[in-house]
Amino acid sequence: MGRNEMKITGCQWNLAWEDREANYDRARSLLDDCDSDLIVLPEMFSSGFSMNVDAIAEPDPSPTEAFLKNLAQTHDAATIGGLVRKNKSGSGRNELIAFAPPGNELRRYQKNRTFRYTGESEHYENGTEVTVFEWQDWKIAPLICYDLRFPELFRRATAKGAELLIVIASWPSVRVEHWVTLLRARAIENLAYVVGVNRTGSDPKMDYPGRSIIIDPWGKIIADAGSEEGLVTADIDLETVRNWRAEFPALQDLDCE
Repeated sequence: MGRNEMKITGCQWNLAWEDREANYDRARSLLDDCDSDLIVLPEMFSSGFSMNVDAIAEPDPSPTEAFLKNLAQTHDAATIGGLVRKNKSGSGRNELIAFAPPGNELRRYQKNRTFRYTGESEHYENGTEVTVFEWQDWKIAPLICYDLRFPELFRRATAKGAELLIVIASWPSVRVEHWVTLLRARAIENLAYVVGVNRTGSDPKMDYPGRSIIIDPWGKIIADAGSEEGLVTADIDLETVRNWRAEFPALQDLDCE
């Protein structure tokens, strides 16, 4: 693989409800033979999309952080996954964290838009910052689920230099067409690769379609995990982004802060 190419793998499964160890075990099993540069797990992957902050918030030290660090070391890959923290006020923080091998922290991100429709905003506080980190020469912006409906967040990330946009999610089956359409739109608008990693199965309130996908800067789906448990994998090329942005300079016409 060339210097500017990167292999990405997203992992989707039927998350065990509020059961960290079961989710760790299933992820390990699915990723057993994975050979990628970047591994992405869904939103709240260790618990499912629960509003029970007291039950699922990470203790200190965090077992989910330890799991992600170990995953990075085992596969010699950067890893991203979602987890829940608790503020001193008692409200939750829907976050993700990225580690580089052998377990060095790359970045944390707190979900900017909590999902009012399901009551998430009553239990979790909104983040305020969009972040970009570097891995293997790529500039990467991670976001979470409902953030996808707010293109201004992605514009802010692109203004910071993002070339790869990653969305981890617990996105329900009833709106799966929105999921696919909005991910493609974010790729087209920002002339960037987009990776969306969702869960499958069901929890006490919702069904989930999977459909973890990898999209190129023209909005073409280049890999699709479908609806079953498993992996979505693709090789992406940094020069593809940079050459397209040079050829089609739409981003130069933005008024970004």
